[in-house]
Amino acid sequence: MSAYRIGRVLLVLVLALSGCAVRWETPRDPGPAPRGSGGDVATPALRDVERFWSAAYPGLSGGQPFAPVSGGYHPYTRRDLPPPCGDERPAYQPNAFYCPAGDFIAWDAETLVPQLEEGFGPLLVGVVMAHEYGHAVQSRLKLTEQPTVVLEQQADCFAGAWTADVLAGRSTAFTGVTPAQLDNTVAGLLLLRDEPGTSARNPQAHGNAFDRIRALQDGVEKGAGLCAGYRAGNVPVTEVPFSTAEEAATGGDLPYAEAIDALSRDAQAYWGRAYPRLTGQPWQPLRIEPFRAGSPPECPAPDASAGGSAFYCPGADFIAFDTARLAPALYGRIGDNAVGMLLGDLFARAAQARRGAGTQDRKGQLAVDCLAGSWTSDLLTREAGTGIRLSPGDLDEAVAALLAFGRAGEGSGTSAFDRIGAYRDGVLQGLDGCMG
Repeated sequence: MSAYRIGRVLLVLVLALSGCAVRWETPRDPGPAPRGSGGDVATPALRDVERFWSAAYPGLSGGQPFAPVSGGYHPYTRRDLPPPCGDERPAYQPNAFYCPAGDFIAWDAETLVPQLEEGFGPLLVGVVMAHEYGHAVQSRLKLTEQPTVVLEQQADCFAGAWTADVLAGRSTAFTGVTPAQLDNTVAGLLLLRDEPGTSARNPQAHGNAFDRIRALQDGVEKGAGLCAGYRAGNVPVTEVPFSTAEEAATGGDLPYAEAIDALSRDAQAYWGRAYPRLTGQPWQPLRIEPFRAGSPPECPAPDASAGGSAFYCPGADFIAFDTARLAPALYGRIGDNAVGMLLGDLFARAAQARRGAGTQDRKGQLAVDCLAGSWTSDLLTREAGTGIRLSPGDLDEAVAALLAFGRAGEGSGTSAFDRIGAYRDGVLQGLDGCMG
């Protein structure tokens, strides 16, 4: 039985940046509930998912029509438990799941769904339901003989295909979905990830946030046909266990001062190798100017990031960031690779400017994110003993930082959903993925 499992913290609030202050807050603009839901978001969402599969399924099944789940929908609470699933006795858990034995979908209507809707908006509830229906589709297409982590990401991909249908305006339940609401949904997937250090071989593994968001974006961008082709040999799984007891004890995080120093030196060395490939020109060392809150170094036209608390200065060719509030808050609330994402963004802005390319419009911002991802790719794939490397959870920390740096509706014109996609291209394809 596949289930959405919710962690020890039921509601993770999204990091947002405003000026040079860092605060935790519930996402704005959750959007309206599905029409006619009467407070029940899940049921109309499931009906809409069935509408989608009625049209899409024959294209995957050789023309066979889609058969909706025969066992129905089952919201449950502590007092009103879900039906038994095969030999498994009913029990209350804050989950949503598809039961193959009974061909039904059940969900916790007391805790899970209300918390997800309140914290991240109804579209996330729809995505969760579309994921569970994806398992029913797998069963019908006989796609179930794959490792659990592949099946879970395939269901995420199927949920993305439904999401694309919603964004195209064909949904009967969700209308007028905004980029901000889509970003809220992506933020919610951080809550539904595996704990850092989970092995992809774990029979209960669902995937880290980086992989799950990648799978959702695959469905949104490329459709259900791509999702149906997911197999163990072609799905890029980045989830790995901790390699040592010490790494597990620290969560893979370097001490703050060591992280700043090591990441700064590594980014400098990476661009010394990468910039000649990108431009044919040598890389000149980039000056770094940390500053205290409210006292940034003078720069007439800063190329700002992170709400203005960090920037590249084109005129004087240096990068600067707030070491009193911004960097410590990123480190303390997300982890060391949130600081790495900040440095990656700033170095990428410098690389773009030095080669005469923009960073302010949509194309330029996505290029910055891809170039930042190319450094992450280098950290991810290098041999042991050749410098710092990524630890389990670091890719999720980068995703969380991107959500903090660039949410839709904050004036950038580029959503976090799009920025994460560009970053993913750099991570999975390296510098070559950013040179097209």
